[in-house]
Amino acid sequence: MDLYGDALNILKETSRTFYIPIIQLPLGLQEAVASAYLCLRAIDEIEDHPDLDNFTKAKLLHTISLTLQAGGDGFAVDAFYKGLKSHEHLLPEVSLRIREWAILAPATIAPRIWDATAAMADRMAYWAETNWIIRSESDLDRYTFGVAGAVGLMLSDLWAWYDGTQTNRLHAVGFGRGLQAVNIIRNHSEDLVRGVDFFPEGWSAKDLHHYARRNLALADAYTSALPAGPALDFCQIPLTLAYGTLDAMANGKNKLSRSDVLALLDQLTNTSK
Repeated sequence: MDLYGDALNILKETSRTFYIPIIQLPLGLQEAVASAYLCLRAIDEIEDHPDLDNFTKAKLLHTISLTLQAGGDGFAVDAFYKGLKSHEHLLPEVSLRIREWAILAPATIAPRIWDATAAMADRMAYWAETNWIIRSESDLDRYTFGVAGAVGLMLSDLWAWYDGTQTNRLHAVGFGRGLQAVNIIRNHSEDLVRGVDFFPEGWSAKDLHHYARRNLALADAYTSALPAGPALDFCQIPLTLAYGTLDAMANGKNKLSRSDVLALLDQLTNTSK
């Protein structure tokens, strides 16, 4: 199997939310977004790894960042392996193969993806070093920007690179923050078990729901301003699923079921016709 076919299989295994909108993108943009997603998923798996201590997570993430910053015409075959080999028995395939995901994107946009991944790896390392202590809304804003709002900015750059689509960058940040806030609410119980609480001091689940919806309102504005085309088609799916997840949790569910996801996607498809 070729690299891209292999990448799509890994993508399908790691995200039901983003697999569908990515495979619907036109070729060229599809490879770029898949490359970005898999690179970011590679470092995300390190940040969230249950069997790595915080010091080790930070070290691995900084090493990946430095390797990406040294990229030129691609990367040597062992460029990342040298920094990851001591923990290869613990790391998932998507993390160990980050070099392949980094070179998957078209050469004219690949360095933007390397830059975004390197910056995010360093931010994740910072949060690992501080054990993800969130005391205030400003801390929460910093975290949700670092791991998600910045993704919105990168995607805006990808839309502009592909067909010149222009977007509101403040709304892009809100889009990312909103999606991340939904993840924080959904994973709150699991995070507490591992000793991490992303809720600012004194905040309840209701406060986080308000935070999520306030930022998703910016995502609505971002999406509403997009012209018909691949960027709009892509953005509508995670936004619809985010709202669906918030509604499900407000009704006592932990997350959307597979049938819920399919129903929302079917509704979105019918609305778009």
